[in-house]
Amino acid sequence: MRPTAHRYGRDGDQFGELWLPAGGQAGARATVVLLHGGFWRARYSATLARPLARDLAGRGYAAWNLEYRRVGHGGGWPATFADVAAGIDLLATLPVDTSRLVAVGHSAGGHLAVWAAGRSKLPAGAPGAGPGVELTAVVSQAGAVCLADCARDGVGGTAAVDLMGGTPADLPEAYRLADPAAAIPLGVPVLCAHARADDEVPFAQSARYVEAATAAGARARLLETPGDHYTLIDPAGPDWAMVVDALPELLG
Repeated sequence: MRPTAHRYGRDGDQFGELWLPAGGQAGARATVVLLHGGFWRARYSATLARPLARDLAGRGYAAWNLEYRRVGHGGGWPATFADVAAGIDLLATLPVDTSRLVAVGHSAGGHLAVWAAGRSKLPAGAPGAGPGVELTAVVSQAGAVCLADCARDGVGGTAAVDLMGGTPADLPEAYRLADPAAAIPLGVPVLCAHARADDEVPFAQSARYVEAATAAGARARLLETPGDHYTLIDPAGPDWAMVVDALPELLG
């Protein structure tokens, strides 16, 4: 099983890897966008999500493992966000079904996945506004889904501040556009999978997001997993199995 690479821009990091199940897209159960983590930093890449893409294809899903520019290599606000939007929109031109489309993101990728699910709420002219392809569900795996809190609390050290180019006090409007917590409520279901033992992104990030989302009438659920930050991206582990088992219900 080998993926095909497709570009959505000229930069070396503007591409995605499309993994199709046996028999091709015709028999795919749905399409999954994978967004890797690594605190938005350039030293981490889409290779982190390849095992998950391979596993999803083996389970009958089409998987779109999306790379994007990261901090230290052309990324940050707004480039990283524009890349994720463009990479998802490219699916409209690829041989996949976008009517059942879920984004699954880990850590920083969880932040980007939930942000992408709220693109239709962005004002005209904002990075990522006017989606060409809309997500129908989203899974955040240990996601940094409360971006301003990450910056204030030092989650990942200076990761959020480095991504945005300043603090929430410095750049309130940019954080309003980039923070999934500011886009509550979303019109699609959100699953936040997180382990209490996570020592990279606090469990409270997911708990806080889900509490605020449900209070606002959104469809959001907190799924507590038994492992840690990294067991969520182990395709042989129970944490990933819990996420995969939740996909059919999320996709309706």
